[in-house]
This record gives sequence, C-alpha cells and structure tokens, in this order.
Amino acid sequence: AAAGILCYVGAYVFITYDDYDHFFEDVYTLIPAVIIIAVGTLLFIIGLIGCCATIRESRCGLATFVIILLLVFITEVVVVVLGYIYRAKVEDEVDHSIRKVYNGYNGTNPDAASRAIDYVQRQLRCCGIHNYSDWENTIWFKQTKNNSVPLSCCKAALSNCTGSLTRPMDLYSEGCEALVVKKLQEIMMYVIWAALAFAAIQV
Repeated sequence: AAAGILCYVGAYVFITYDDYDHFFEDVYTLIPAVIIIAVGTLLFIIGLIGCCATIRESRCGLATFVIILLLVFITEVVVVVLGYIYRAKVEDEVDHSIRKVYNGYNGTNPDAASRAIDYVQRQLRCCGIHNYSDWENTIWFKQTKNNSVPLSCCKAALSNCTGSLTRPMDLYSEGCEALVVKKLQEIMMYVIWAALAFAAIQV
C-alpha cells in the first residue's frame, strides 16, 4: 500500500509538471519525483521479502529486510532535502523563463508553448505575467494590432468576452507568474510530505 501511494505521488508530480514544463528549464527539479517512484517500486519488493521472511521465520531474510528498509528510510530523507532545495529554486526558474515563453506565444498557429500559456491562464485563472497589461509588450500583441489579449484571459463565466483591453473587467486581473510558482511549490510539497510520512511510519 505504501509503495502504491509513493508511486502515485511521483506519477502525479510528473503528470502535473508536464503542463508547466515550459515555465522552467531545470529538469533536475523532477529528481525528487524520480527518486520517490524508485523508492515506491523498491518498497513493494521489500514488502514481499518481508512477508516471505516472516512466513518462513527466516532470520537472514528479516535481517535483509531491515537493512533494505533502512536504506529506503535514508533515501526518503534525501528526497525531503532535495524537495526543499528544488522548491526554493522554482521561483528563480519561472522568473527566468516566463518572459521568453510569453514572447514566443503564437495565437494563430498554437505551438506547445502557446498551448501551455492558454492552459495555465485557464486553469489558474490568470492573465499575463504580472497582470493582463503585460500582453501589450509581446510580439503576438503587436502583430495582431487588435488591442486584445488571448481568449484564455477571459473569465470563465463570460460567454461574450473577446479579450479586448477596452473591457478589463472581463479579464482575469491576477498575473500568472506568482500562481505558477505557487502551484509548482505545492506539487513539490506533496513529495516532501509523502516522503516524511512514510519515513515516520518506517521509524
């Protein structure tokens, strides 16, 4: 059960980070998730060893079980440490790359980066980097010349929103940078808490 939960947490981090991968360049941010999946897999094997050793009353098997369990515990502590390190780096990563992503937006022929921006703006209910006025400095805005932001900036409850800057009340007022950072840090906290919880249980 513990192995299944740990693998689920790691897989959840991978799937969620995939939606935000354009906003950070350091792939090492995923190291804690990789480790926790490996730990989950190892924990499943250890569980089988422990069960077999208990049933057969094998001292050698139980000793092996305890030693491997200790190694797993140490690995979980490493996951917690790495999680805190990379959680602190998320803000710098997003701040470094978000302007580049927004400048690469192409609303007429959406590429991966464009889809990522639209996804984030709809899911997090935000618009622009700090607010919707940031779109005025993008290449896409200057090329379209229609004084509008992408429709993904429109509030979900409105059906007649065109993204026009003449109607700012129709647009999300909060910027995306702070919300993306918050979301990614929350995801990393799931890994940290999962590793801490199972390390505590193992103790």
